Amino acid sequence: MKINLPNQITIGRLLLAILFFAVIAQFSVSAPSPRFWLLDICTVIFVVAAVSDIVDGYLARKHNQVTSFGRVIDPFVDKVLICGAFAFFAGAGFVQGDRQVSHVAMWMVVLMIGRELLVTGIRGFSEARGESFGANLYGKTKMVLQSVTAVWILLTVAHPHGFFFGNSFFEVGCEILVWATVIVTTLSMISYLNMARHILSETSRSVGSA
Repeated sequence: MKINLPNQITIGRLLLAILFFAVIAQFSVSAPSPRFWLLDICTVIFVVAAVSDIVDGYLARKHNQVTSFGRVIDPFVDKVLICGAFAFFAGAGFVQGDRQVSHVAMWMVVLMIGRELLVTGIRGFSEARGESFGANLYGKTKMVLQSVTAVWILLTVAHPHGFFFGNSFFEVGCEILVWATVIVTTLSMISYLNMARHILSETSRSVGSA
């Protein structure tokens, strides 16, 4: 099978995600001498991966190269990168004393992963029926917000003394963004369930009459 350019970029983004995980796994904020520079590297990798997501989608639409493979692999890679990043944020590498410096709790990650599994299942069922189930406004907003939050967390933790406004500004911003991400993720899940209401109701009727 010949893989077109947009799909090649998507596969490249998957490799970037693996590299991101390999680098961030080496970081621990509670180490005697935390290697904060690792998070700067992670930030660059994450931003390049996020931009590549925009590029491959643009190229696929512009050159009419949207494929079934691309519709499957592109959201899969996005989910791997985002959910993986937040899983690390909720992990031991971001615990300092009794404080989670990323402000990401494990239940938030479970919510995000659950949302992705639910939407993926509904989308797969819908596509199998020959019905399109594309991303809506909530879904797109969720992806953008999650990406911005991930970068904000990386930079806030990587630079504990802050930038121009001081660390307290970025700490507060970090917590606000994390909670905004949780809220939008939840709203996105509810929105997709509403979109799939007719599919779910038809399935229920079919099971009931069987």
